[in-house]
Amino acid sequence: MAASARVAYLARRASDYGVETGRVEVNLARVRERKQKVVERFRNGVEQLLEPTANLDVIYGKASFIDVKTVKVEGAGAEALRLSGEKIFLNMGARPVVPPIDGLSRVPSLDSTSIMELDAVPEHLLIIGGGYIAIEFGQMFRRYGSRVTMIERGEQLLAREDGDVAEEVLRILTEDGIDVKLKTAAARVETNARGGIRLTLGDHGGEAAVEGSHLLIAAGRRPNTDRLNLEAAGVELDEKDYVKVNERLETNAPGIYAMGDIKPGPAFTHISYDDFRILQANLLQNGNARIDGRPVPYTIFMDPQLGRVGLTEKEARAQGRSIRVAKLPMANVAHAIEFGETRGFMKAIVDADTNQIIGCAILGMEGGEVMTVLQVAMMGNLPYTVIRDGVFAHPTLAESLNNLFMAMDAQGLGEAK
Repeated sequence: MAASARVAYLARRASDYGVETGRVEVNLARVRERKQKVVERFRNGVEQLLEPTANLDVIYGKASFIDVKTVKVEGAGAEALRLSGEKIFLNMGARPVVPPIDGLSRVPSLDSTSIMELDAVPEHLLIIGGGYIAIEFGQMFRRYGSRVTMIERGEQLLAREDGDVAEEVLRILTEDGIDVKLKTAAARVETNARGGIRLTLGDHGGEAAVEGSHLLIAAGRRPNTDRLNLEAAGVELDEKDYVKVNERLETNAPGIYAMGDIKPGPAFTHISYDDFRILQANLLQNGNARIDGRPVPYTIFMDPQLGRVGLTEKEARAQGRSIRVAKLPMANVAHAIEFGETRGFMKAIVDADTNQIIGCAILGMEGGEVMTVLQVAMMGNLPYTVIRDGVFAHPTLAESLNNLFMAMDAQGLGEAK
């Protein structure tokens, strides 16, 4: 769906490249159909690999614990199945949070799953939240043709990011025509006279209201632990109902492991994949793999992308580390200029004592791919000078990493901003 939104965006910008097109319209039903085909291709491919595997049974149903070694599965046949095993692995994922907003249960609302099943473009999409789900869907539907209003109670979008990154994200969204209201909470929601949504907002200046045709709740996610009867197995949860695990993904209950979004930590598909790698190494290969210390890369698939790995600047400063900050506007990147994609910037955090890169934020064209180059350098414990002096093909986005670190050095031992 993001790919379709980007095509619509580029089609409307065609004249910037000397290409003339007519009126651009989005058929959301066809976008949804394309999305579903892609999803089914991946899902069916996995199922086709699993089902013929020797000594592997795939059972569809709702599972819950009877005791520490036994699970009941309902909906898998006429009678519930009872399955026992010496090792049990929990990978139940998470679901959207429903925030405590007065009236929310009495109005129709969307979440990150149901919004992808719409057949028509909303006239005016209201979004509660300012994280990656809100940003990705907000920009997507703005490009489909919706008016979009985003309500975030915090002081910035993407609360964990550095302020300069959040400010640039806000600038990009505003430039795209999205109305972003920061330091604003949704106090009450109700239907209006036209059958749409009316949100009463509360901020430091009192109450106001905004009306729209659809409402997306993007206020975070919660683990699906409440459906497992974990008390019967004695599995401990933390204060946010995530399954507690140690560095080897072991719970407090012998033989029970937790992986993916059901445990604390970053909730990304690639982290769930790596959790599997850790369990495979430890249980099948007699290894000692651990989750602590591993890099946690992620990409927010707005446009341009935000690729992140390692420490932010504020995290590094909070740790009292001596750092240097390299920063380069995408407007100074040759490949980005060629393609007319000059919004955003590259930013890297360097340990001033070791010269190693300890974090980066790449907000720009193919930001996730460029971030990965620096992640590989971090994994290899390379000093930034190796990247600064590297020979990269011209014109590529990677060659701009030369300029990123040369700009830092040109400003001496201080911070390059």
